[in-house]
Amino acid sequence: MKVRYSDEITDGFKEKTNISYELSKEAEKYMPGGVTANIKYFDPYPIFMKKGDGAYLYDADDNKYIDYLLSYGSLMLGHGHPEIINALETQMKEHGTVLFGTPHQLEIEMAKKLVNLYPSMDKIRYTNSGTEATLLAIRLSYAYTGKHKLAKFEGHYHGGYDQMLISVNPPVHEAGPESTPLSLIESKGVDPYHQEHTITLPFNNLEATAEILTKHQHELAAVILEPVQSGYIPTSEQFMTGLREITQQLGILLIFDEVKTGFRIGLGGAQSFYSVNPDLTTLGKVVGGGFPIGIVGGKEDIMMISAPSAFSDVFDNSHSSQSAAKEVLFHSGTYNGHPTILAAGMTTIAVLEQEMHHVMGKTAALKKGIHELFSRKGIPLQTVGIGSIFNIVITDQERISNYRELQTADFAWRKKLDFALLNEGIYTKPLNRCSMSTVHGDKEIALTLEAFEAALNKLT
Repeated sequence: MKVRYSDEITDGFKEKTNISYELSKEAEKYMPGGVTANIKYFDPYPIFMKKGDGAYLYDADDNKYIDYLLSYGSLMLGHGHPEIINALETQMKEHGTVLFGTPHQLEIEMAKKLVNLYPSMDKIRYTNSGTEATLLAIRLSYAYTGKHKLAKFEGHYHGGYDQMLISVNPPVHEAGPESTPLSLIESKGVDPYHQEHTITLPFNNLEATAEILTKHQHELAAVILEPVQSGYIPTSEQFMTGLREITQQLGILLIFDEVKTGFRIGLGGAQSFYSVNPDLTTLGKVVGGGFPIGIVGGKEDIMMISAPSAFSDVFDNSHSSQSAAKEVLFHSGTYNGHPTILAAGMTTIAVLEQEMHHVMGKTAALKKGIHELFSRKGIPLQTVGIGSIFNIVITDQERISNYRELQTADFAWRKKLDFALLNEGIYTKPLNRCSMSTVHGDKEIALTLEAFEAALNKLT
């Protein structure tokens, strides 16, 4: 496929977003790269937003966009949902505060809801982000097994800390054989210790994965994975059930990182879709209703390692002579189980219980419309994903099932498409996946397909 495009697409972007450009220059004076998280940046500069409303975002230049980033999938009810706003106001008025710093009833109510939705969870702990959740899950696996190595899959992301910044987006020519990928450090400042203690596995290759796990079974505490890589590349049922069986046989815990897929594949996450119960599960994003939250849930005997007991408080100086703190897995956080956030989360789940079918139907309709447009243009693509997440992959390959197969896609052409779509009022960060919400309806889908058609006409 040969597609001709020019710099006019990028020039149009710069002309539309001049105030964002000026703000980015000002931000660079006070923050490294002008951003507070690397993920918020893209070349030539990120767009500064000032307002959200339902399915729409408005930038500093007053451009209006249909939002498909949705804060990286977190806002499944869209921006400023009235029921979320009402829940926040009610919680603060009735409770008289936004934070207790003590146990409260909403912690129990949310825990009941999650345990009912996720059969693999006997008990849960709250954290403040998906990253914190995976950190706790890993610590629990070390404490439970007495082993201190971890296996992860190539191309999978579990948070921006040392142990997990291994082989997230490695150069294929440096990453070793496909069936036995190397563990490569992906950030400055990462201690080589973590490279040595993190074993990288080939996603969707059960035979090779089983061989590696068997070789390292006496060292590995757990396998952690995104059951749907990056939220949109699904595995096969055979791989998932096989991985569950082999980890049980080898005495290795299985951790599902469902920060992206929890509630987006379905109310019970990817584990319900695949009918596989992991030992530990991490959640985040959607369940916070737009606020920071993380959750770890799992089998009772694993989770109870973190239960406090007499003399086990690492902060209790009065028991220093007989402290048993080292006998309990330490986990704490001032904002864990934040009542305002749990109120937003409970409301989010309640709305999704009524409207999940709507979200899935509109996602399927949008994917179908995009396929038809590209087909008419003779451009090969796949809308890879299940549930309410998908990504547009420009490729003539029959399937995309892992990180290396994804590298065959035409990323340069996709980036041009994304900038053309920004100019047409469709927002997602270039090259990112698309997420749907309850407020994306027929009108938004029709406008989106019109924008795609206009963008394709300019690019081809």
